[in-house]
Amino acid sequence: MKKLFDDIKKDIKFKSAGPGKKLTEDTRGAPERGQKSSGSKQHQREAPSEGSQRAGAAALARVEQQQRPKAHTSQDAIRNQVKRELEAEAAALAGKEKAATAEGTSIAEKDRLSVSGVYFTCPLTGATLTKSERDVHIKEAILMRFEEDSLEASVMMIHTFNKDKEKVKAAVDIISKYVENICKNPSEEKYRKLKISNKVFQEKVRCVEGSREFLEALGFISTMLPVDGQEEEEEFLVLPEQSPDALELMKERRDRLQRGEPVRAQLDRQAQAFRASDNATRFELPPEFYNLSAEELKREQQQKSDLVEKNSMLRTKAMRERDEQRERRKYNYTLLRVRLPDGNLLQGTFYAWDRLPVLFSFVRDSLVDGWQPFELIAPGGQKLQETEDVALAECNLVPAALLSFAWDAAVQADIAAAGSKSSTLLKPELLETIRNLN
Repeated sequence: MKKLFDDIKKDIKFKSAGPGKKLTEDTRGAPERGQKSSGSKQHQREAPSEGSQRAGAAALARVEQQQRPKAHTSQDAIRNQVKRELEAEAAALAGKEKAATAEGTSIAEKDRLSVSGVYFTCPLTGATLTKSERDVHIKEAILMRFEEDSLEASVMMIHTFNKDKEKVKAAVDIISKYVENICKNPSEEKYRKLKISNKVFQEKVRCVEGSREFLEALGFISTMLPVDGQEEEEEFLVLPEQSPDALELMKERRDRLQRGEPVRAQLDRQAQAFRASDNATRFELPPEFYNLSAEELKREQQQKSDLVEKNSMLRTKAMRERDEQRERRKYNYTLLRVRLPDGNLLQGTFYAWDRLPVLFSFVRDSLVDGWQPFELIAPGGQKLQETEDVALAECNLVPAALLSFAWDAAVQADIAAAGSKSSTLLKPELLETIRNLN
């Protein structure tokens, strides 16, 4: 039975394999069975159902709604690169125009100013400095002095680098005491040894810049010495034993220290001469003239709107004087012009607290015949007296003013009687720089 089922299975497999073929038959040109000839009609597919059609239409609509990514061709890349370069050039040009405009505005504003700024002269180098350069330059000049005279430079350091005058005085007194003890007891070694860690030395001397440099200029030498009760050595400043002549020299150097003064830059008057002009009373001052910050200046402008109302109020003399004093304290400097008899103008910068003799001296030094007595008349007709020790601010000559110059009438009468003529000409160095007043 089993054999019968096996035979049936084999017969079914053989029939399902398809028709056979002879080994000697050429089958290259004949189509295989199961394949249709090219001329026969292809089997037609059944039409999709209505639901399939609706699903396909919806899918196609979704695809069409999506944006196709743009293919980047070489022309697109070139176009984008050119666009970026043009934008960069435009931005650079706009930046240059903005900078040029700002620079032009700055130059224009500078040209409108009556004076370009406040300047100082270093007494050690003679250099002309702005306010921001002043302190740094003086410190550098003092430090450079050590190569020439270490003692003088150290005295300058003590009195210039330290702003607290009380600390400077205390240090000078203690150093002077050191010198006095050494001169009185030249053979006593204890007076020639200064312990660096000593409390008085630390709190009164070492904290003052330049004090150690001064002691070294006197001859003190840094030395490590043993201390009783301590394992480690400590630093001392030790002065070798001095001869009588050296002791006298120490006293002179002590006196130089006591007489020392701070090195201060001197205000540069920036003397200028101008031809006669209708703009003589016009003053445009730079910010340096004001003792106010930028914000304070803005507040001051705001307060000026209240000035008319304030002036209309009934105020006592004491109230007016108090307001005037407050107004004058707003300025550090003042720009003064003097109209000479020939019409020319002399201009100079002064401290607001400079005294009248300083102003008269400036005018006299600018004239060829400055030896002759003259008068200066302030706005409003007030005659200024050279002998009066009054600050310019107290004469209402801040922040700027135009004064009138007049020779002394009696002296001029004598000169005229002698058949001579007085000259109001400025000195040649000022005449060479005379220019128009914008």
